[in-house]
Amino acid sequence: MIETGVVKDSSYAILSDKIRAKQAIIGVIGMGYVGLPLAMELATADFSVIGVDIDALKIEKLADGKSHIIDIPTDRVQAVIADDKFLPTTDYATLKAADVISICVPTPLTKSHEPNMSYIEDTVARLKPVLSKGTLLVLESTTYPGTTRELIACEFEKDGWVIGEDIFICFSPERIDPGNKQFQPKQVPKVVGGMTEKCLALGQQYYAHAFDTIVPVSTPEIAEMTKLLENTFRSINIAFINEMSMLCEELGIDLWEAIDAAKTKPFGFMPFYPGPGVGGHCIPLDPMYLYWKGKEKNFFSRFIELAQQVNTSMPKHVVELASQALNKQGKALSTSKVLVIGVAYKSDIDDVRESPGLHVYEQLKQADAQLDVLDPFVTSFRDEAGRIVKPVSVVGNMSDYDCAIIMTKHSNIDYDVLLKSCDCIIDTRNVWTEKKSQCIQNRWRIRKRVR
Repeated sequence: MIETGVVKDSSYAILSDKIRAKQAIIGVIGMGYVGLPLAMELATADFSVIGVDIDALKIEKLADGKSHIIDIPTDRVQAVIADDKFLPTTDYATLKAADVISICVPTPLTKSHEPNMSYIEDTVARLKPVLSKGTLLVLESTTYPGTTRELIACEFEKDGWVIGEDIFICFSPERIDPGNKQFQPKQVPKVVGGMTEKCLALGQQYYAHAFDTIVPVSTPEIAEMTKLLENTFRSINIAFINEMSMLCEELGIDLWEAIDAAKTKPFGFMPFYPGPGVGGHCIPLDPMYLYWKGKEKNFFSRFIELAQQVNTSMPKHVVELASQALNKQGKALSTSKVLVIGVAYKSDIDDVRESPGLHVYEQLKQADAQLDVLDPFVTSFRDEAGRIVKPVSVVGNMSDYDCAIIMTKHSNIDYDVLLKSCDCIIDTRNVWTEKKSQCIQNRWRIRKRVR
């Protein structure tokens, strides 16, 4: 340990030594899909980690050694608690002992699609009374370029803190992909941008213990822009392919087969696939942070706005397909029994955030359809009125349903039984891509299937 007064920049040197020796105490604020995996990586790397969340039920469950996230096994939580490496708590005062704090709180949009920064602002207000000199503070929550500087660094500077001496501040965007079996969190390169060179150096040193590759960038704004660029790219390309799917419906062309053919080209093409909309915390929301920030400079991104319009219109389009398909059978949506298969936003996870399945459910309910939901991964969800909806665990006779809408392609659903039993199927996920020869001729090939 370096003695105070011997080294000119003692705060930086002492913290650097603590991180290097894994003696630094880590605080992670927000025990959700981002914070809990980060806490587990750091605790597994032999750091002592304090996990803070204002949700008392979530903390109580973690304290009992139970994980609430499908990607984090319960036995992993139990192991780090047993080793005294993880302390879940609602008490911000415990962060007085922290040397490094990662902020992983939600950054939702308001109803008018503007950034809601209240969680970050509340976190900063709670941290001010407990933060110790020489702490490294890292924001991971996805947000608009300038947030780290404006809402965190400036707030501490107002109180007389010197950034890079009294406190060290970075931004490092989360890149969590729930349900991804190919890439574990530590295998995904970690982008870090610091307010000063010393901030960046400490940020790199800190994350190197939990991630295989660190990608330093020159400013927090570059790091913030990196995350928005990644997800805006995806949003725009998904919107393009969703629009192509609607065009191909009119032309009678199987877009899925066309995509399979196009991706055989070894350069100049990247496959994206149509669907019923986009879900999760990132793709539906992140581009709007960038769109909002651009408006401050009187710059309006037409690509972002158009992509948002196309993607948010897809659930309505799915319901229209169901109505048209039923009409062809002489049935009305309002008098039909409909099974929605999947409300999680992607395959084999329980995450329903911004899921298009929820939007389809609400629109079907407004149309007075008789509804059941089948999702083996989701135990319950809340509708727009705040009521708890519990999906059915087992469907008896699928032929009882006038229409089935496949919103999510879960691997543990027997779709062949559905194909044989149900007379009207809207398939938004191309479930039977390898069973085209078995499909009945009177069936729309593009994004819907009718028997």
